[in-house]
Amino acid sequence: MMGLGSAIGAGLFLGTGVGIAKAGPAVLVSYVIAGIIVIAVMRMLGEMGAAIPASGSFSHYARIGIGEWAGFTLGWLYWFMLIMVLGAEITGASAIVHSWLPGLPQWVVALVFVTFFAVVNLSKVRNFGEFEFWFAAMKVTVIIAFLVIGVLLVFGLLPGTDPVGTTNLFGEGGFMPNGVAGIAAGLLVVAFAFGGIEIVTIAAAESKDPERSIASAVRSVVWRISVFYLGSIAIMVLVLPWNSEQLQSGPFVAVLNEASIPYVSGFMELVVVVALLSAFNANVYGTSRMAFALSRDGDGPSALGKLSPTGVPTNAVLVSVFFGFVSVLLNWLLPDSLLEILLNAVGAALLVVWIFIVVAQLRLRRRLEAEGRLTVKMWGFPYLSWLTLAALGGLILLMLTDTDARKQLISTAILTLFIAGLSVLNARRRKAAV
Repeated sequence: MMGLGSAIGAGLFLGTGVGIAKAGPAVLVSYVIAGIIVIAVMRMLGEMGAAIPASGSFSHYARIGIGEWAGFTLGWLYWFMLIMVLGAEITGASAIVHSWLPGLPQWVVALVFVTFFAVVNLSKVRNFGEFEFWFAAMKVTVIIAFLVIGVLLVFGLLPGTDPVGTTNLFGEGGFMPNGVAGIAAGLLVVAFAFGGIEIVTIAAAESKDPERSIASAVRSVVWRISVFYLGSIAIMVLVLPWNSEQLQSGPFVAVLNEASIPYVSGFMELVVVVALLSAFNANVYGTSRMAFALSRDGDGPSALGKLSPTGVPTNAVLVSVFFGFVSVLLNWLLPDSLLEILLNAVGAALLVVWIFIVVAQLRLRRRLEAEGRLTVKMWGFPYLSWLTLAALGGLILLMLTDTDARKQLISTAILTLFIAGLSVLNARRRKAAV
């Protein structure tokens, strides 16, 4: 439920509209490609996580599988990525509430939300887990209801509706109105939508039975992705034209409006707000635990590695919340354009994270197998692992064909090199301190 809490957020509820606008109905291809890759990556992550549960998760695996520099680089890159996600989620939630209460400035709404979740994350870990569980359960229930209503719409089984056929899927410029470049552009948004599932391996370190918890989560990721992501997108592009303004601004609400069920669209808006806030809450957890683990490994300020009497890394949480307040400031300065900026800034970084995970698994697999520690295994090793790595490389090459995607890749490459440079300086500092 932690993984779903993070993954079912801005990427699915709001980023979907951006992805459809870029790729048209062919955004389904973007989701299928990214979905297959993320299933493989999660399987590899689950293999390592079940064998070596660690609060730093993939940062720790990169450290022991690739090298100290890799653990530092991956950890802080992921931390930065989730900080960007925090901004996207709080922006989306506050924008919707602002539309309900136009007299209340959007930045004020964001400030209230950030303050509330600061309190939640500074409480006991158990209380946070229960809070997130019920929020995630609500989102899952609502998405299932959305899928049921969507299927009824597609087949014309609701009063006053007719079967939609394939008019919207192949009309308005065809299935690929923006060509291969559109699919490539959509991949950045799609990658962001899948981001967050990997938090389960971070949370597992604080569970009673981390090995079993990770194994269970990884095994269920296939049907979760198939049903929640691909099912939702398929219904959207079947029910409405891909270039519909309503679909781009609020895809879930736009589809439910077609059902003409009283109050459903308004209720869905409320659910979207809850989903975004739940994802924000989960990602404050993820960023704080990653910063905590990095500091414990000597890759961050020692103050971030301190625990409160209730087991919460208080300083790490406060740093994450601080950047939540920075997003509030950005809400005030860029209320209209902030969401798309943040969505685009994250997708390419997630690809780099996935690449590190795959390389770490390739290097650790035989060692863990020899030690008899594997309870979850990647299928078809090493062939599927290498194929996944090749697919990630292919995605990067494909994105180079699109102007906007190329800019994001270049920005991510510069950021990654910068963090890697800091890892070298950090290694020298640690060596000098010995």
